[in-house]
Amino acid sequence: MNIPVLTLTLLSPILAAFVIMFIPKEEDKLCKWVAAAGTGTALLLSLYVYFGYDQSVGGLQWVDFGGPVPWIRDLGVSWYMAVDGLSLPMLLLTNLIGFTAVFASWNITLRAKELMIYLLVLIAGVMGTFIAQDLFIFLLFYEVVVIPIYIMVIIWGSSKRVTKEYAGMKLTIYLLIGSAFLLVGVIAIFVQALQITGVPNMSFEALSRVAFPEQFQIYMFALLLIGFGSLLSMWPFHSWSPDGYAGAPTAVSMIHAGVLKKIGGYGLIRFAVFVLPLGAKFWAPYIAVLGVIGVAYAAMGALAQKDLKYVVGYSSVSHMGYVLLGVATLGVVGVNGAVANMFAHGVMAALFFSMIGFIYEKTHTRWIPDLGGISHYAPRLSVGFMMAAMASLGLPGLVSFIPEFTIFVESFKVYGILAVLAIAGIIITALYVLRAGANTLFGPAREEYKDIKDIRGPELVPLVVLGGVLVIGGILPSLLFDMVNSGVAPILAHINEALQLGGR
Repeated sequence: MNIPVLTLTLLSPILAAFVIMFIPKEEDKLCKWVAAAGTGTALLLSLYVYFGYDQSVGGLQWVDFGGPVPWIRDLGVSWYMAVDGLSLPMLLLTNLIGFTAVFASWNITLRAKELMIYLLVLIAGVMGTFIAQDLFIFLLFYEVVVIPIYIMVIIWGSSKRVTKEYAGMKLTIYLLIGSAFLLVGVIAIFVQALQITGVPNMSFEALSRVAFPEQFQIYMFALLLIGFGSLLSMWPFHSWSPDGYAGAPTAVSMIHAGVLKKIGGYGLIRFAVFVLPLGAKFWAPYIAVLGVIGVAYAAMGALAQKDLKYVVGYSSVSHMGYVLLGVATLGVVGVNGAVANMFAHGVMAALFFSMIGFIYEKTHTRWIPDLGGISHYAPRLSVGFMMAAMASLGLPGLVSFIPEFTIFVESFKVYGILAVLAIAGIIITALYVLRAGANTLFGPAREEYKDIKDIRGPELVPLVVLGGVLVIGGILPSLLFDMVNSGVAPILAHINEALQLGGR
């Protein structure tokens, strides 16, 4: 039909933000409904694209305007929006979390108009990184993400351990440091590609066809690994993440854990591994080691926390270690598991943070020793919390079980003992997740919480939507894995071909 569906999906939250600008600030509920309409439209469009993608054909589909539209000709930059089996799950994840984040912020009254505008811009920025097939456009949207997060943390954030200003600044500095490494690598890769081909082109496809020298690939991959690894909370570049979670408002914590980290994993596969396969082969064992260290270190860190947000914050760092381990296998099964695990973790973490946000709103504390017995007064909230907790520890029947299992299978074949150490992290995960749930929700009813109200009305949206995805993805894993495989398999085939040619 020649309708640029992806561009329309991207513009939906931006248009909603534009409309909210003209709504009086006293009409905070209207602002939230407009935000819900914008994110809801983006979600419906992403579902339409997801189920309209032809997996039997694979490759890039839903290409806006029939192909790349030149923008900066001297640099070979084009408006090139398209999706494949790698980017589609991330696009759907972004809009699932974006839509539910609006309802997780439903009770916020402090400058609600501005909050919704920043939230919508943030969602659009994240979405753009997943559908852009041009490296320059990818970086442009990545930078769009940084500023709204900083502002939202320092205005609407809260934290007992650190100030929200400190959390916001630390988060922003780490993101900018990562983007600085990325920028150096991108410029070097573009210049080298131009010298080899003589034609400026910044599309991922074109760059993947350039035969970069092996030593160049090794050096450039290291820069990209630091850049994307910082965003993915790769140990030892992870320390910004738990503080950022704890200091951020609920909606930002949901997006931060749910999809912002995934830009790092997605970029690592889409750009670093795809374009620099020889560099990926060289650094893969080191990535696996860093991933396993992150799994164990962050899991032990989560075990020591007493703030609910810090528990989930360190837990998220630990789960990203599994993603790195899957990517490091450079095998179809392992990378499929890594991408599927990013989707599964995003849904689980967003549900977790939304429920923690409601607990904080109703009890005015996230400090675990001060909580207990909440399930007596808020059973629906408790169900949402425990669904996220069970998904976190990889309970069979929920969406996270199969992705983690596939990562373990492939990594055991490739790395052996490292996979065994990573699997041991599940035991620690069970300890901190179950302890947090028991001490927060169960035990005798406490008098001070007898007047709290269970989640209801708009507050139920995160539980219904995200909880539903956790269950559906666990019962019907093929809905996710078939899509992911259609995107990962061609990339891995290209990598294997490049490795064979490089070994001659």
